Amino acid sequence: MFKKAILAACLTLSMAAAAQANTLVKIDGSSTVYPLTEAVAEDFQKMKKGAIKVTVGISGTGGGFKKFCRGETDISDASRPIVKKEMEACAAAGIKYIELPIAYDALTVVLHPQNKFASTMTVAELKAIWEPTAQGKIMKWNQVNPAWPDMPIKLFGAGADSGTFDYFTEAIVGKSKSSRGDFTASEDDNVLVQGVTRDKGALGFFGYSYYAENTKKLKAVAIAEKAGKPGVLPSFDTVKNGTYQPLSRPVFLYVNAKSVDKPEVKEFMEYYLANAGKLAKAVKMVGLPDKAYKQAVANFKAKKTGTGFGGVPEVGVSVEDLLQREGKH
Repeated sequence: MFKKAILAACLTLSMAAAAQANTLVKIDGSSTVYPLTEAVAEDFQKMKKGAIKVTVGISGTGGGFKKFCRGETDISDASRPIVKKEMEACAAAGIKYIELPIAYDALTVVLHPQNKFASTMTVAELKAIWEPTAQGKIMKWNQVNPAWPDMPIKLFGAGADSGTFDYFTEAIVGKSKSSRGDFTASEDDNVLVQGVTRDKGALGFFGYSYYAENTKKLKAVAIAEKAGKPGVLPSFDTVKNGTYQPLSRPVFLYVNAKSVDKPEVKEFMEYYLANAGKLAKAVKMVGLPDKAYKQAVANFKAKKTGTGFGGVPEVGVSVEDLLQREGKH
């Protein structure tokens, strides 16, 4: 009898563990998308009273796709569209995905608040600082602009696995992943925030929400597309009206099509799409128009797989363009 009781208890425990495993939603990827996904996950788990657990990791867009294309996660947060090598990795593993634009972000260039001279910077000036040939050579502010002081530049930026790194280098340098290497890099944007706040000569870049949470500690740079043009600061309005260029970008969720068959993933995604606009604002991201979320809902319900992009990095995709692509693919 005692052995039977132990056996029954073990069986109950293993069944409970299996049930718990089956009610786990696994997410990883972009640090830029993380605040929104984490906010949705927290609200969803409260609503479910612990019946479904949602884990959200931050390994960067590239790191997230590596896990996603190995079948280790249900959903991948991405601050850029999937690229060809990731598409090929997913295809090789038999993983089909649903691409869902979820918000817009203003990739923000930041300074120490005591920096009064570089309040506006041109794309060309940023390129002069960040391009590969600047490594070990452009080390002071006055080397970029002679009107600026003879002060060391301390650089902070997203790590190589980050979609933010990919997008910034494409938009500013002209080629994805093309960058000097002598800077403090991290996939954790909070590390970058702390770095910039500690050095008067610092310059960094990351997603808008991390700047918006630290406006007393950081100063955003107004970006001028060309010399002689006025600089434009990142904001909800300048992202929506398309004037903050070239650093406005859509951000995405990629959902494993097989994972949608799991009730917990389906329910979580339905909750995410229904609440993304409201929660995007709460975490200082720019929500999409209602018609964009309706399109995302339709694509999710239809299990429309694939990408509206060609696997090649792009800069300056408008909301209207995004809607057209997501309506067609």
